[in-house]
Formats: sequence, structure tokens, C-alpha cells
Amino acid sequence: MEHAEYTVNRDVAVITLNNPPINGLGLDLRRAIIASIERAADDPAVRSIVLIGSDRAFSGGADIKEFGTPKSSQEPNLLTVIRAVESSTKPVIAAIAGACMGGGLELALGCHFRVARPDAQIALPEVKLGILPGAGGTQRLPRLVGLETALNMIVSGNPVPASQLKSTALFDAIIEGDLLNGAIDFARKVIAEKRPLKRVRDIRLNEPAGEAFLQFARNTITAAARHFPAPLKCLDAVSAAYFKPFDEGMKIEREAFLWLLNSPESRALRHAFIGERAAAKIPDVPADTPTRKIKRVAVIGAGTMGGGIAMNFLNAGIPVVLLEMKQEALDRGIATIRKNYENTVKKGKLAADKMVARMALLAPSLSYDDIEDCDLVIEAVFEDIGVKEQVFKKLDEVMKQGAILASNTSTLDMNRIAGFTNRPQDVVGLHFFSPANVMRLLEVVRGEKTAKDVLATVMQLAKKIKKVAVVSGVCDGFIGNRMLKFYRNQANELMEEGASPQQIDHALEKWGMAMGPFRMGDLAGLDIGWSIRKRLYAENPGMKRSVIADQLCELGRFGQKTGKGWYRYEPGKRDALPDPEVEEIIAAARKSAGITPRKVSDEEIIERCIFALVNEGARILEEGIAARASDIDMVYLTGYGFPAHRGGPMLYAETIGLTKVVEKMHNFAAQAGGDAVFWKPADSLVRLAQAGESFN
Repeated sequence: MEHAEYTVNRDVAVITLNNPPINGLGLDLRRAIIASIERAADDPAVRSIVLIGSDRAFSGGADIKEFGTPKSSQEPNLLTVIRAVESSTKPVIAAIAGACMGGGLELALGCHFRVARPDAQIALPEVKLGILPGAGGTQRLPRLVGLETALNMIVSGNPVPASQLKSTALFDAIIEGDLLNGAIDFARKVIAEKRPLKRVRDIRLNEPAGEAFLQFARNTITAAARHFPAPLKCLDAVSAAYFKPFDEGMKIEREAFLWLLNSPESRALRHAFIGERAAAKIPDVPADTPTRKIKRVAVIGAGTMGGGIAMNFLNAGIPVVLLEMKQEALDRGIATIRKNYENTVKKGKLAADKMVARMALLAPSLSYDDIEDCDLVIEAVFEDIGVKEQVFKKLDEVMKQGAILASNTSTLDMNRIAGFTNRPQDVVGLHFFSPANVMRLLEVVRGEKTAKDVLATVMQLAKKIKKVAVVSGVCDGFIGNRMLKFYRNQANELMEEGASPQQIDHALEKWGMAMGPFRMGDLAGLDIGWSIRKRLYAENPGMKRSVIADQLCELGRFGQKTGKGWYRYEPGKRDALPDPEVEEIIAAARKSAGITPRKVSDEEIIERCIFALVNEGARILEEGIAARASDIDMVYLTGYGFPAHRGGPMLYAETIGLTKVVEKMHNFAAQAGGDAVFWKPADSLVRLAQAGESFN
């Protein structure tokens, strides 16, 4: 395959980038661009050059297939390519359609002229990977669009349509019709008018209020960046474009780029970027596996979860039948969905006509007869195996052959649920996270008989409804909730030993967790965990009981929805306030257990809670419940509020060193009152630590 197609239209050479799907600037394409520029330079018949991509993308930037490989920096690197384009004695015109991002935009900035379709998407998104543009983007873009616009684009990383930038010097023309013909016409116009070659590097930034703006921006970015160094490094580089000559600015940009590239925060963000894409691939399910058509979906249960699940499909334009057993519950569910959409419209995030269109796709029902022709049905009923049995036996009776039967269970045995039907190959777990219309994570639970085409279908569907799907095997709690049990175990143990719920929550939130375990419990509803614990107590009579948590539930303290849980809540407010009654319950439980409270450090809280996650994650990998460590990290990053700058529990363990993690576990087991069984490191964790290897 030719990575850059070279053709000549009379006196104009056309170099077409050809590295699908987004013309990633891999080594072969970089070599092809330089070879084509040299070929045009040597041809006396060629007077100008057009550099163009596809309708989908001029170039999306770096080639993801080369991430972390020697090819990514091998000569000719992108800086070399841009120098070759910029130093061409014949005018080079970038013709831009679709995505023009990252290195792709930096390549275009190195051209002498740029023309674009109005809907082309322009961005420098490197900050989202914890780095900054490393091939002149921070130096050239401000010279064309001004400090404020450039800084906003570089620090946010968000795409901007070309039409929004047409008044700037970034584009010499916006082309409404055929882009290639328009670009060739423009190239001939440049020659006819004898326009000088414009090198962006030679433009002087002249903004009288520039210094004041940069100081204002520094104050704003410092407050917003929090755990991430990249936004401030972006500001430093853009400031250099204002204060320094071009070559000095390039040096500052390069130093910042290399520093960020080696930072743990960038490693974490790049890990998540690659991990999200890896999670979509199931090792034994080929990419070309045929999928089933999903044209209509049924959701059973119109409660908070069922309504949220339904909204995902409505948002994607897929009709939904929402089934309930009682009219009152159905009306309440429909009203909640409508209210959610109305609130989105009020915030200006959804057009009123789109809300009407989405609601029109929703068909409320009280009869199973109305769902028999649906292609996918998702039950979202009470988390009880007996209730699930009734529902799935009924679904087996009424659903058409080939329909996918899915459960939203968060902990129950999917193999047992599949066994309630005569078609276990069509049964799969689709565990949405609350609020289901907001949270990105979707745990896809693969039963022992789940068909490969079912898996391929739901993975494809997850992408359509904008979820990050992660496949889990069958076990109690799957990936996320199984690990969460150990995290919460340590939070409860630390509380019994002397820490307060407030201290534990504060320590973990300061470390980066979106919400501490006790505030999270109050938000989700303590009755949910209580129901699961009662099932586990019955199945394992000898297991240790969560005495304090159980007592709160026995008192009707279910969290925010009852105004009391681990904290108390004022009517209509979500502020978690310490409650003396809870303090008394904790003190009484300690006394009853003969525990003398001790001072617990924040460091111990963080290590015990996070390392508990890591240890169980290692066991999940050993058992094959998760296919890869990055899948576990994606679960925690997208579903459990794990801090993005730490990359997930498994990457965090690697970052600080698996040897240190194992040593700490041994220390926790050995301390007074330590639980040697709980803190026994997973076999794989010990093996990897001893070998100096990593999970991924």
C-alpha cells in the first residue's frame, strides 16, 4: 500500500495521505510525505503542491499503533517532515477535511497556506494524554489565531470547527464545494498572483495586552489543573511564543514535551487511552464476527436504573419499550425520564425538538406481549435471584428466537440466570452503573455459554450508546463490585480501629478518589449493600459481619434518600454532615468488640484501601475473570471514580512498584490485630514482584 499517493494535475502536485482510518502519521507515512515533497521539488513542471487527506481526516495525528515503539520517534520524525514542508521552495497548500488534530494540525501549520471545508474539526488534543503538542503547535498556532484562542484550544484539547476560525489567519480560504478542486484552484491562484511563501514561524505575535492575559490565564489554569501538570506546561510553551523568538520557543516546547512524556500523570492518561481501545477487543472473538441486528430494545423495570438504561438507547435513536407491572410505577418512570430530558433542555445541552423526538421513541407497556419482537431485552428488576428467575422464565416464553436476553445484575450468578432459560447462549450480563444515562462504564458479563455473536453484538452496541464496555467472567460482583467489597472491608476495619468515616472519606478524596467509601455508600443507598450482605451471610454463615453498617440499615438509615446514613443530610441538600448518633453507634460497636481506638494516619488509610483493590484485582486476573490488567483499570476509572491521574489501581501499583505493594501487605498482616489471611498477597503479585515484571 502506498502511504502517500502522488499525482500531478498539470502544474500542481497532489500528495494524498493514505493511512486509514485517520491518516495517523506513522513512520511509513512520514517517509512517503518527504519523498513526495522531494519528487515535486525535482519536477520542473510542478509549480505548487497540495497536501490532502480523506473526507474523514486530513490527519488525526500520531499513529496509535506506534505508541511506545521506537518507530514513533524514528527519523524522519514529525519535526523533520514539517521542516521539509516549510522549507519547500514551491508553495505547499494543506487541504483540510474531517479531523485535523494533533500532529496533523502541526503538519498543516508547517504548510505555507491552508484551505479547509467549513465542517473540518481542528484540535490539538495532546493535553488529554498528559502531554503538549511537540512539533511546534504551541509556537505556530498562537501566531495565526492569537493567544487567547490558541491557549483555549491547547489547554482544553477540544475540537473547533474550521468555520469558527475562518476570521483568523489560520485559513486562507474556506471551501464549500469539492475540496480537492478548490485546493488546486487556490494553488494556481497563489502562483498567478505571485504570493510570497508564508512561513508561520516568521510571524511576530503583537498583542499589547498579551502579558496581562497570560497572567490571568496562569491564575485560572493553576486553580483548574489540580493533579495535572500538562495545562500549566502548555501555558509555559504558549507564553514562550509571545515572549521568545521562534527557535527558543521551540526549545521550551520540546523540553516541556519530554518532561511531560515521562511524568506519571501522562503515563496514566496514555494508559487509559490505550486501555479503552484494548477493552473493546475480546481475545477469542474475532473482529469480523457477525453481529445481530438491534433495531428495538425492551427494558424491564421503570425504576431509576431501568429509566436510565432506556435513555441510553433513546439518545442513540433506538426505539425502547419500557415494561412495568403496575401503571403507577410506569407513569413514575416515564415522568422521571421526561424530567431528565427537560433539565437537559433547560441547561441548553439538548434542543427541545430532539427531546420530543427521543420521547417519541419510548413506548410504555404493562404487557410482555409488547416486547416479544424486540431484538434485545434488559431486565432491571430487584436484585434477588428469585425475582430474576421469574423474569427470565417469562422472557424465555415470549421473546422471539435470536433475541438477546440481558440482565443488569450487579452481583448475581449469570450462569444460574442463563440456566432459567432454554437458550443460555443468548443470555449475557449488561451491568450499567448509576446513573445509567451518565456513567460511561458497562460491564459485559460473559456466561459460560454466551455465544460469541452475542458478545460481538453487545460490544458494538455499547460503542453506539457511548459506553466503555469491559468484559467480565462470572463471579460474585464481577470485576468492579468484587474488588469494591475488599476496598470497603478495609474502610470498615479502619473505622473500627479508630478512624472516623469523615477522616477516611477525606483522606481518599484528597488522594484523588471522586468520593470516599462512606459518602459513596450514602449516595448509592446503603440498603443495596445490606441486601447483598444478607444474601452472603446466608450463603456463608461463618463470614465476618459488618456490624455497624448492618445496624445503620436496621435503623432505616439508607443514605441520602432517607436523609440519614453514615452522615445526616438537610432536606433538599446533599452536604454530608457528621452525625453524633453514628459516632455513638461506632463507639458502642468498638466497645462491644473490645477494641481500643487508635490514631490512624491518612497514609495508612490510602494504602490499605487501595492495596486491597490491587490484591483482589491480581486474583481476578489469575482466575481469568478479566482478560487484562488495563480492563480492571478501565472499570475503576470509568465506573468507580478512581483518579485519572493515577491510571487505575493496577497501573498505580506498578507505578509505585509491586515489590513495595507486597512488602506493605506483609506489614499490614504483621501489625497488631492484622488479618494475615486478608493480606496474603495474590500468587501472581508475588511472582511479578520477584521477577521485576508488570501486569500489562
